[in-house]
Amino acid sequence: MYFFDDLSLSTIIIIGGGFGGLQLVKRLNDKPYRVLLLDKHNYHTFQPLLYQIASAGISADAIAFPFRRKIGPYPNIAFRMAEVTEVSPVNKIVHTNIGDFNYDYLIIATGSTTNYFGNVNLEKYGLPLKSIPDSLNLRSDILQEFETALITEAIESQDRFLKFVIVGGGPTGVELAGALAEIKKYVLPKDYTEIKKDRMHVKLIEAGDRLLPPMSEKSSRLAKKYVEQLGVEVLLNTTVTDYDGVVITLGDGQKIESENVIWTAGVKGVVLNGIPKELIVRGNRYKVDAFNRIEGYDNIFAIGDIALMTADPKYPKGHPGVAQGAVQQAKNLGKNFMRMHQKKELLPFRYHDKGSMATIGRHRAVVDLPYVSFGGYLAWYVWMFVHLMTLVGFRNRFMVFMSWMWNYFTYDRALRLIIRPYKRPE
Repeated sequence: MYFFDDLSLSTIIIIGGGFGGLQLVKRLNDKPYRVLLLDKHNYHTFQPLLYQIASAGISADAIAFPFRRKIGPYPNIAFRMAEVTEVSPVNKIVHTNIGDFNYDYLIIATGSTTNYFGNVNLEKYGLPLKSIPDSLNLRSDILQEFETALITEAIESQDRFLKFVIVGGGPTGVELAGALAEIKKYVLPKDYTEIKKDRMHVKLIEAGDRLLPPMSEKSSRLAKKYVEQLGVEVLLNTTVTDYDGVVITLGDGQKIESENVIWTAGVKGVVLNGIPKELIVRGNRYKVDAFNRIEGYDNIFAIGDIALMTADPKYPKGHPGVAQGAVQQAKNLGKNFMRMHQKKELLPFRYHDKGSMATIGRHRAVVDLPYVSFGGYLAWYVWMFVHLMTLVGFRNRFMVFMSWMWNYFTYDRALRLIIRPYKRPE
């Protein structure tokens, strides 16, 4: 058994406890390395279900898992809650807000953040959905808008409070649109009887010519059909150029009044100070070789959304930014650390696409597997099973399952709570 206080072991620092970082921690348990995990939060976030917090379907703690509960039994691994300020590759030091840490090997698994493509107004007034605080802000905003609409006498003025515009037709945007449509159908008539539910509108805007661009055309068509059946207005081939907090300006000059613009239209990598900027490539990511080493370094690696690998023959433009890619890279890197210790040849990473999926409300989902695509009831059950099994920790799985059962049988979203009011930017 190896222990963290054994200074004779090489030190690995992992920055970021997302899907890739946490999987690598698991792979390095009781291996001949000292491992230190750094993250600015003390918990792992299961990002695929953030939209369900925002739509009051599940509680925030159901998709958050404390790092210390995971790594507590691991004798050679430690965790520090810290924000990395800079990396010094020459001196092999990570600088943080709580002090400096020396490393022999560095793994950057910082993930991605919302990309506003340089639009300052959208960044200021739009609502992102990339973290638990984001999802709680959005939940409060939705409920506060209902309360405001309730005390607004002029019907015309109610519209901008009850109009929700989602920008970005990827999985997050599509799933959130379905959830909001179900709030309109099941919650609004019960909780806000003085508001006619037909006054609530959900719009889904996508710059491309179809929803769910990474998925098959069949799944895209089905997803559009499902959200439209729920009453969502879909605008394809449409861009958003500006937003002042009240009025959205589209690429063709059309204007839409809404106080609720949710931005899910893109992400970019979270890069670190200290790594040369010339190594940052498309999508604000680090270019890595077939072994996930950042170009020019033999002891600094990047995995997950922050890494762009073009050495995989089947994916010359890079891998999709999904959890399974980060997990697979972490597993391969874990094997390679053991091979390095044993002085063996490293294994190049090869991505294996296990499929993708998205849910659009009750009994509606789309699933792409390597050799088949399907939608409807079966896809919905597959989506639920896969997400339950992917959650970290039995408690989280149990909490999410019970919330889903409650929602399913009662048609009720029980977590309609404004715990911390959302304050709009001035």
